[in-house]
Amino acid sequence: MILLIIALGGSLLLGVTFGSVRISAADVYRAMAGRIGFSGLKIPSKAMQDVVWLIRLPRLALAAGIGAALSVSGLVIQAAVRNPLADPYILGVSAGSYTGAAAAIMLGWGSGFGGNAPGFMAFFGAFAASLGVLGLAGAGGSPTPVKLVLAGTVVNALCAGAANFMIFRSHDAYSVQAVIHWTMGSLARAEWPVNAVVLPVILVSMLFFMSQFRTLNLMLLGDEAAVSLGVELRFRRIIYLMVSAMMVGVAVFSAGMIGFVGLVIPHGTRILFGNDHRKLVILCGLIGAIFLIWADVLCRVVIAGAEMPIGILTSLVGAPCFAGLMIRRRYRFGGAV
Repeated sequence: MILLIIALGGSLLLGVTFGSVRISAADVYRAMAGRIGFSGLKIPSKAMQDVVWLIRLPRLALAAGIGAALSVSGLVIQAAVRNPLADPYILGVSAGSYTGAAAAIMLGWGSGFGGNAPGFMAFFGAFAASLGVLGLAGAGGSPTPVKLVLAGTVVNALCAGAANFMIFRSHDAYSVQAVIHWTMGSLARAEWPVNAVVLPVILVSMLFFMSQFRTLNLMLLGDEAAVSLGVELRFRRIIYLMVSAMMVGVAVFSAGMIGFVGLVIPHGTRILFGNDHRKLVILCGLIGAIFLIWADVLCRVVIAGAEMPIGILTSLVGAPCFAGLMIRRRYRFGGAV
């Protein structure tokens, strides 16, 4: 854990030196020092300080927060539904956010939010889809892990169909392109006011899950084993899924849809550190934060003069990694290596 915390700090300090504008590492650190009030240094120009302090730093901070949010929510959801293929979008978050963004761009919904309308509508769509999954899974009885997965499949298909219908009926090529680009994910909209809302929500949610490690461990054993130990999981499962949906919702609001992080990072963390959630929650958050920081750095430098959507890179990296996990004969979901 100490090594990962050091690696996270080092990633932030090193990642800030990369960008589309070439600035030497010395100038970057002098710009940071000048911005926080250090004197006696040769401070770069205000424009250079703005690039470092108002563009690069908030972007990296948001990348760390979103990486931690997607990873921890994936870890919790996999335990809650006891499904190794579950990720943060199993609750319909992906398709719900897609529908919300499409409605904002195509139909003008949420115009009162101004330029942030797609993000706000994506958040509301993701949260509404999650509520729909829980309601559908609980119809006719208590929501079981299997019913939650099936309800997520239904809501995903319904929301995706509605969004695709709006795109099909649209005659505005610019709006269609905007929706497609938004679904690929990007951290370009990061700024300190947005971070001030998103990062505290993620931090509080992570602290909550860190305090719930005993229940998360019981969820891997199944409802019958938990009941025999005097613990009722039904209500707690709903609470955990809603908090996870909120974490993913704020991530979607600020950066669009970023796939595979919540699927691959939890499995990789279990392989390295076992299945005890006492340590898994914080370790998974740290690894996810570091991963997304460097994914964002690569997105900005891999193509000269252009920025690759981060969702493309995480899919290109995540899919082979997950395939590697699948063929490991010694790995079993919820167990140690």
